[in-house]
Amino acid sequence: MGNANMIALAWRFACREIRGGLSGFYVFLACIALGTAAIGGVNAISQAVTQGIEAEGSTILGGDIRFELNQRDATPEEFATLESLGDVAVSASSRSMARLADQSDQSLVEVKAVDDAYPLYGAFKTEPAYDFDALAKRDGAFGAFVQPLFLDRLNLAVGDNVLVGNETYQIRGTIVEEPDALSDGIGFAPRLVMSTQGLEASGLIQPGSLVERVYKIRMPNGTQNADVKAAIDSANLAHPDAGWSTRSRGNAAPALSSNVERFAQFLTLVGLTALVTGGVGVANAVRAFLDSKRNVIATFKCLGAPGDLVSLIYLFQILIVGAIGIGFGLILAMIAPIAAKAALAGVIPLPTTGILYPGALGLAVLFSMLTIFVFALLPLGRARDIAASSLFRDQNLAVTDLPRFVYWAGALIAALLLAGLAIYFSVDRRIAIYFLAGVLFAFVVLRFVSLMLMAIARRVGTVKGTPLRLAVGNIHRPGALTPSVVLALGLGLTLLVALALIDSNLRSQIAGNITERAPNFFFVDIQSNVVEDFASLVESDVQDNGKLVRVPMLRGRVIALNEQDVSTIEVPPEARWVLRGDRGITYAKNLPENSTLSAGSWWDADYSGEPLVSFAAEEAGELGLTIGDTVTVNVLGRNITAKIANLRQVEWESLAINFVMVFSPNTFAGAPHSWLATLTMPDADNATEKAILTSVTQSFPAVTTVRVKDAIDVVNRVVGQLATAIRAAASVALIASVLVLAGALAAGNRARVHDAVVLKTLGATRKTLIAAFVTEYALLGAATALFALGAGGFAAWFIVSRIMTLPWTFEPNIAAATIVIALVCTVGFGLAGTWRVLGQKAAPVLRNL
Repeated sequence: MGNANMIALAWRFACREIRGGLSGFYVFLACIALGTAAIGGVNAISQAVTQGIEAEGSTILGGDIRFELNQRDATPEEFATLESLGDVAVSASSRSMARLADQSDQSLVEVKAVDDAYPLYGAFKTEPAYDFDALAKRDGAFGAFVQPLFLDRLNLAVGDNVLVGNETYQIRGTIVEEPDALSDGIGFAPRLVMSTQGLEASGLIQPGSLVERVYKIRMPNGTQNADVKAAIDSANLAHPDAGWSTRSRGNAAPALSSNVERFAQFLTLVGLTALVTGGVGVANAVRAFLDSKRNVIATFKCLGAPGDLVSLIYLFQILIVGAIGIGFGLILAMIAPIAAKAALAGVIPLPTTGILYPGALGLAVLFSMLTIFVFALLPLGRARDIAASSLFRDQNLAVTDLPRFVYWAGALIAALLLAGLAIYFSVDRRIAIYFLAGVLFAFVVLRFVSLMLMAIARRVGTVKGTPLRLAVGNIHRPGALTPSVVLALGLGLTLLVALALIDSNLRSQIAGNITERAPNFFFVDIQSNVVEDFASLVESDVQDNGKLVRVPMLRGRVIALNEQDVSTIEVPPEARWVLRGDRGITYAKNLPENSTLSAGSWWDADYSGEPLVSFAAEEAGELGLTIGDTVTVNVLGRNITAKIANLRQVEWESLAINFVMVFSPNTFAGAPHSWLATLTMPDADNATEKAILTSVTQSFPAVTTVRVKDAIDVVNRVVGQLATAIRAAASVALIASVLVLAGALAAGNRARVHDAVVLKTLGATRKTLIAAFVTEYALLGAATALFALGAGGFAAWFIVSRIMTLPWTFEPNIAAATIVIALVCTVGFGLAGTWRVLGQKAAPVLRNL
């Protein structure tokens, strides 16, 4: 029989046989559909967000190009260059304290000052409707628009007055929608919008003040992205030392885009875990299906059908069923962006048209098909090599020998392709490799755990009690469910344990340990001419009950490493934050008290040579820097190149004053700058903190005070939202595990029927059989839970202590919850699957033995 004829005949038989329905394939369908939907949906939403940002880039950015300067205005020459590119809108941003008119209370605000050209794109929606004239000074007060949260914090209403700096502002409306909010990043306080004239009158802008000035350009209609890039290049060429950071409409919200990509990568890997876990269900379903077709297979072989024809018939059936499962998954994946548009409306821009994302859906199809091949080829290969006589005699298809080379080699190639594609399409391939290595390790270890469990059960010997004896025997007998149950639940529970422990440790650090070690206040924008008076006030208020630490602070942007432009350097993802935008920098005569040298030596207190810099050791390693290398930073429009003199170990989690770069004092001689200070009061209560806050704000209205507890509350909320999303994603893997568990139990039903009938014939009661099954499932669940606790705990410990470098604690409540989930799943689904077995009549079964 020729190959073409064999394929055609196999396809015809497969189509005829599958008309009988999908019985035995429901778990197969559910596993494939779930994994396809997870991978396709996550990537479709990611592409939708990315396309939305690209389509609305000008609105998000507030212009076609954004030039940003810190601590200074553009020079007349620089501004003339910007004006030559198109219409210019000027804004300035800073943090400050807004006080009640009677100064009895205050709140941190994100101040944004705009001119009459704002917004160049989109609409600044307020209630009542925005008009720039509403920001003008009337009746002794400038106008301001605020977010409703600000009114709630200070119990204010539209029309009331507040003090910012040395000026009075009347609240003339509330902010409904700010078109360029995403490009400004996440704020830790409510927004307060005023005019640029109002900001100048406030007294907040002093030499060295931390004010971010933004110049947004609207270019003529029809300007292409290539023209936008050329305009940025020409501005940089005309002013090489300007030190501004630039963004175009094609890169309107890089932080958001990066976070979306990373989160999508994580969820894709979780979806892949669910798909691979479901692959075990595919293998079980295929094995059970082929087992149920043993008489048909035997008949084919007795009539002279070659083994390859039999394999092709059932491979085609498996692919047809797989295509149906993939189809259901793709439908769910196509619905995901629609649901995301409804849920994220007004938060993240998404395309208004189109729901099909072929790349995302194609990737999901490819992953799903490869998964089917990985887990279906081995059972098919075993079925192909079993003789017809063996099929008539044996109860199942279980064999110990490997199938023919072509089958296991095909499965191996498919597995390697699956892993290779997962790594290739990842944003951070290193993380993808670690993740897949962890999954592979879990598969190997779970297999070892199941073999060890079976070996222990085999060596237990005779135990008292019939139910326990039967349960122990079922764990190690040929064709036992032990490998499938341990593997199915193990992966899902391990992932859940790891994520739960990471979340728990992060929360305890943020809400507990970090809060206890962190200072109570950060004071920003302390001018050099008042820093001594400020220190005297604070120290007199706290007496001996607190510690004030103050350091000079400037803003600078790294523009070159070893004289190479940072935009041309390939930087690992974990170090990109150092080079993104402006960084806080300082200078010091002596080594900061919360740092330790790991390499090199500190400069002398009276050092006056070439500029030197101390670099954080971890970040230097990530950037490939060492002692003797050079770093070029732009500060106040001037490029300064310094040589790395030493490396420091920095405890970022302490929230103390820490900097990536600390320069020798002579580097910034004469440069205007402000000061940053922290106040630590271990025993202070809320009343004491409020008194300090009020005293500082009233005496130094230009100083911005950040209460650390308030900032941590914001971080806690963000972490909580992220944790909820991660748990929801991880639950997909647990659902896949439960489906696989159900499939494994279903696959073993025929053997269970045989055992139950024989035992009942020998006098066993239903109560005895139920007790035996419950004991068996409970033992399997407990063993799996112990593994999940160990493996998940190790993974969480590694991530928290080694990658995040945070203290680690084990949470016993998570351990208890894991054991409960494992027992409920195994015992509950086990009984649900075997209840029908207990009602089988003996005669029909005994006649077919």
